[in-house]
Amino acid sequence: MSETADSVTVPGKPVEASARRIAGLALPALVVLAAEPLYVLVDTAVLGHLGAVPLAALAVGGPVMTLVAWIGTVTAYGTTGRAARRFGYGDRAAAVAEGVQSSWLALGTGLLMAVVMQFAAGPLARTLAGGESPEVVDGAALWLRIAAIGAPGLLLAAAGNGWMRGVQDTRRPLWFVLGPNLLSAILCPLLVYPAGLGLVGSAIANATAQLLCGMLFAGALVAERVALTPRPRVIGQQLVLSRDLLIRGVAFQVSFLSATTVAARIGVAAVGAHQIALQLWFFTALLLDALAIAAQSLVGAALGAGDAESARLLARRVAVVGGVCGVGFAVLIGAGTGIIPSWFSADPQVRDQAMLAWPWFVLMQPLAGVVFALDGVLIGAGDVRYMRDLTIVGALGGFLPAIWLSYLLDLGLGGIWAGLTLFIVIRLVGLLLRMRSGRWLVLGATR
Repeated sequence: MSETADSVTVPGKPVEASARRIAGLALPALVVLAAEPLYVLVDTAVLGHLGAVPLAALAVGGPVMTLVAWIGTVTAYGTTGRAARRFGYGDRAAAVAEGVQSSWLALGTGLLMAVVMQFAAGPLARTLAGGESPEVVDGAALWLRIAAIGAPGLLLAAAGNGWMRGVQDTRRPLWFVLGPNLLSAILCPLLVYPAGLGLVGSAIANATAQLLCGMLFAGALVAERVALTPRPRVIGQQLVLSRDLLIRGVAFQVSFLSATTVAARIGVAAVGAHQIALQLWFFTALLLDALAIAAQSLVGAALGAGDAESARLLARRVAVVGGVCGVGFAVLIGAGTGIIPSWFSADPQVRDQAMLAWPWFVLMQPLAGVVFALDGVLIGAGDVRYMRDLTIVGALGGFLPAIWLSYLLDLGLGGIWAGLTLFIVIRLVGLLLRMRSGRWLVLGATR
């Protein structure tokens, strides 16, 4: 097997591992990642003009569908690494077959969610709405019941993104996601206003986009002319990967929820400032996640081809690119000190509180850039159990104790964000140690 500094040799086809190739995979993935949040903003703006009740109903129902989308993302990440390793071995059919099995898993899960939501939407809306008016609860439940019909399409699209990234095809997913979301962005105001459907129109537009998106990915799978028979053993293996990634995700959710809880106990201005910084943090994480997707695909292909040296080279390159991107974000965010918070709040107390979190927010960007890139490397290698354990250790051993100590010692919002920075540092150290050990290379070569 021959190799160069910029390519991984795959039977019949070299796969570039240059910075240009990394960008070629990451940029389309970034657009796909951003499409859903941007549509949510459009939906929010459309319903916001109807009044407080429809907007509140969306605020209650929307996070439930966001959770479904998150489950889909977990499915996609688990599929990408497995498909990429088979693609790297030179067996595209086997890579696509991973997509077949993940699509069956997605379809079954989506149908189950769609049915369950018809019965659970009411209780969920009442629980999430708390003391809100009956109109908000009823509106949220109705929106959820209709929007949940799109759950099978949403999860099928996630599985499709997973196997297509594995075979290094990020261009078709770009159009498969953008087209339905653009259609939905047009349908939403038309159904809400001229058609007079209000909140129901928003839900119909949402479900239509998700179902169309899922159909496009399913059609691409059928066009590959591979066997479409479910294989329970493979689905079971994918469930194990998804389980570990879900547990890791729960650790994140608990940590960030606890941070918000502590910020709320500090005061209204503190929790408002925390929300501003946290949403900006999520936005930068979204941008950096596109690099992780490129790493999943390329590292998986390198290990599938049995080329450990190129996999190491890729890991170093994506880590450097991630760090450079993080430095760029740090410079922009640092330059916006005192300015960016004013875009989100005119309250001087909120802006003052934001300044307590800001230095930590800036400091962690380069570190996070490396962490997210190396996360992608380990997912590509199938080393998700280590990632799960490292995240739990970082959460229980660093983030959670730090944020609750900041409350007990009256360290304020700065203490909370120091805890988040500690969380990133723990993960960075753990990832670098894993890279150095080479254990991830062995796992990736044997799966």
